[in-house]
Amino acid sequence: MKRRAFLISTAGTVAGMMILPKLSFAAEGQIDWYTGSDANVLDFWTNSVKPAFEAANAGVKLNLVDAGDNAGIQAIAERAMAAMQTNTDPQADYFEHTDPRLPKGAIEAGLYVNMKEAGLSNYSKVNPLAIDSEYSLPYRGSQVLLAYDTTKLSAADAPKTWDALVTWIKANPGQFVYNRPDKGGSGGNFVRRAIHQANGLDPKAFTVDNYTEAFGNEALGKAWELLKDIAPSLYDNGAYSSGNTQSIQLLAQGVVTMTPVWSDQVLQAIDQGVLPETTGIVQLQDLALCGNFSRAVVLSNGKNRDAALKLADFILTEEIQGAILSELGGFPGVSWDHVSADLREKFADIIPSSIPTFPSGAWEVAVNDGWYRNVAPTIDRKS
Repeated sequence: MKRRAFLISTAGTVAGMMILPKLSFAAEGQIDWYTGSDANVLDFWTNSVKPAFEAANAGVKLNLVDAGDNAGIQAIAERAMAAMQTNTDPQADYFEHTDPRLPKGAIEAGLYVNMKEAGLSNYSKVNPLAIDSEYSLPYRGSQVLLAYDTTKLSAADAPKTWDALVTWIKANPGQFVYNRPDKGGSGGNFVRRAIHQANGLDPKAFTVDNYTEAFGNEALGKAWELLKDIAPSLYDNGAYSSGNTQSIQLLAQGVVTMTPVWSDQVLQAIDQGVLPETTGIVQLQDLALCGNFSRAVVLSNGKNRDAALKLADFILTEEIQGAILSELGGFPGVSWDHVSADLREKFADIIPSSIPTFPSGAWEVAVNDGWYRNVAPTIDRKS
């Protein structure tokens, strides 16, 4: 599923049988590019990346196709796997974002190009914190930050550690809100930051395979105590917003002074005037709030694989990485040393020293269920 919508509603994807984009035989010099990401990402590629790349690579065209969602990408990947067996054209060269471990056995079958060994001139610029596999290329990221009203809280006084944040919340009752963890990732990752805080600041303690009821009760139970401790000092004596968007709206209306937000959402909200220019953003420096990267892959059996690798190299250039920050509202996939000095200065308070993650699966179920039972037992989960 696409991760979230931002202040607009989007049409739902067709349930049940996946309907693939209309296919045509791959044209020479045409990169068949697919995305399952949100509409703003496709717009960014259409308006910024495509014209810049085609201008820099005469004779190469970029064919941008919306695959609908992650299920659409996987259906095309499975088609490409089948094409390997028959030595036929997969009619796909580049996925804007996917996990190279999917479909199962894809890496072993040689479906995706090893990006580390592909000879990309800009690969050395990739942020080591963002690398998940040699077969994918992290080119943009999003991380949960804290947004705040600088007319009420100066940048110098904005909390930069968990302990400082808790102290501020208690000293300013009613001025902080986060959304229910199952209603949006900004609040959900605030809850996960509390879990990390209660468990030695060690994100590696949690993996997709190590959940047990006993371990979950112990590890999460310590976090519930932290969150219950600050609950009376939250907005409206312990209320929670209904999602990412409502948190931003409460900040925009001046109802609260600070709230967790997705980096891309808040940067776009400021750029579009949804939030005023007096909005500050800051990241915790003892351990950042969770985030992740979108990672591109190049199909090894694509008819225009070599051109697709040129595209992979191109999106790591300073021009495009800067545009990811300034136009898309995302984080760069390269280390911040390879972002222009003016952008590094502008976003100095949100440059992360870490990019922690938290597993889904059984852990996600336990986090959501446990939060309702232990932190907010009076809230109707279905409301």
